[in-house]
Amino acid sequence: MSPTTFPAGPEQGHVTFLGAGPGDPGLLTLRAVEALAHADVLVAEHEVLDVVRTHARQGVSEVHTDTDPSDPGTSAPQLKVVDGASTTSGVPAVRDAAHLVMEAARGGRRVVRAVTGDPGLDTYAAEEMLACAAAGVPFEVVPGIANAVGVPAYAGVPLRDAEGADVRFVDARTASDRCWTEVGASDGTVVVSTTLDSVAAAAGELVSAGRKPDTPMTVTIAGTTTRQRTWSATLGTVAQTLKQAKVLPSPDGGRPVIAVVGERSAAARRDQLSWFESKPLFGWKVLVPRTKEQAASLSDQLRSYGAVPHEVPTIAVEPPRTPQQMERAVKGLVTGRYEWIAFTSVNAVKAVREKFEEYGLDARAFAGIKVAAVGEQTANALIAFGVKPDLVPSGEQSAAGLLEDWPPYDPVFDPIDRVFLPRADIATETLVAGLIELGWEVDDVTAYRTVRASPPPATTREAIKGGGFDAVLFTSSSTVRNLVGIAGKPHNVTVIACIGPATAKTAEEHGLRVDVMAPEPSVHKLAEALADFGLRRRASALEAGDPVTRPSERRPGARRRRSST
Repeated sequence: MSPTTFPAGPEQGHVTFLGAGPGDPGLLTLRAVEALAHADVLVAEHEVLDVVRTHARQGVSEVHTDTDPSDPGTSAPQLKVVDGASTTSGVPAVRDAAHLVMEAARGGRRVVRAVTGDPGLDTYAAEEMLACAAAGVPFEVVPGIANAVGVPAYAGVPLRDAEGADVRFVDARTASDRCWTEVGASDGTVVVSTTLDSVAAAAGELVSAGRKPDTPMTVTIAGTTTRQRTWSATLGTVAQTLKQAKVLPSPDGGRPVIAVVGERSAAARRDQLSWFESKPLFGWKVLVPRTKEQAASLSDQLRSYGAVPHEVPTIAVEPPRTPQQMERAVKGLVTGRYEWIAFTSVNAVKAVREKFEEYGLDARAFAGIKVAAVGEQTANALIAFGVKPDLVPSGEQSAAGLLEDWPPYDPVFDPIDRVFLPRADIATETLVAGLIELGWEVDDVTAYRTVRASPPPATTREAIKGGGFDAVLFTSSSTVRNLVGIAGKPHNVTVIACIGPATAKTAEEHGLRVDVMAPEPSVHKLAEALADFGLRRRASALEAGDPVTRPSERRPGARRRRSST
């Protein structure tokens, strides 16, 4: 029996103390994901909840903890919001986290207590485990990647190499004079957990304890996330380095950082090993004007390049005003009216699937009918429906590409000469005309309507017009027109990437400078092209000896605003 499926008792419940890692959701272990899938209650600080909640089952209760705001002298986790199933629901009383975990476990519920990094290195997790043990509540521990290990790995700072060295871990908040003396006398690598405004003080402690002021040092904030930033310095220059970088003084000086001290953190080594921050679109905020369903795979691809995708729907899909035509076509599909059905979009697949479900039909209704898909994404939507397309363009993924491979009607081999074409109300006539020219009869049916989406929130509109986005991906002419219509024209520092010539022409007609165009009309090729652009831009900056910046950092006032974050 897996520990993460330990049966909860009728009264005691079961608690899983889970390490959520340093911040990258991809660093959760398989055991952690399994435990989250079975959780009835999540107990965590806000930033940890953001990492783990995507793996929790629907309907899980969330309990937020935070530092007690009424008592500045304590840093123990405190109850801030009680989940709806709690007996004290709606009462904003402050309760310690150990009591909170115990309360959540009552009634046989499975509780996941998630902490940053690893539970074994968390200051208070052991106390909460002891409380469970004393009350007879079964618990388990799912280790996570410790911040002090994961953050240096993402910063390109190995803690050990073939030469070997002692590695010491120090929490500057609780380190004693004896601790500083011991690590100061060592020549090994020191990993210091501290805050941004306390880094210089920690460096001073090490120098006072015997470390040379010219010992290399790196400081990493927001490690393993796309907000990560790392500065290379020495023990003697770190205060000046952070001041010159305009990150200190700052109202956010209390943010946690991981500092690595030792020869393995030398800048020359980090230049070669900094794999994460050197991703082609690292930290770029990229606007994806597509619906969440359409943008999912594209956003995943952008994240793999280090970008932060922001999805803004510009088109809403609605049923046709007169559904009778679609209903007749679907009935004709079942009764053998068609030889082919051609899908030109994921939305067309969705519209037919919904109509099938309305009539109690499934993928078996496609038996004996040839199925065509305009491209890879549409084909994947069909496969998810249980239908493998017979025809997908071998070349360009478009209506023209589909026609290139479409066979002409042959009365000897084709018993039926009719094609069912479910599509949008604003689709072009290219495919219809081409099929007729090949000898086919076409039932051109409006399966769905595309209408302009509602405007995004004011903060998003301001970011679009004010240069808050580094790039925007336009996947059709309508996304250009609709985005400008509902949110305004992107700022001139924003990189404009278009899926093809027609989309680029529409962007230029709206006064936009097109910087990137996909080599072929594919959203994934478009993302690749933007990544290539970012890679070249980065290489040019490094060759010129300039700092690598994002496009949004070029807008007026950006440097001043960035210095306060």
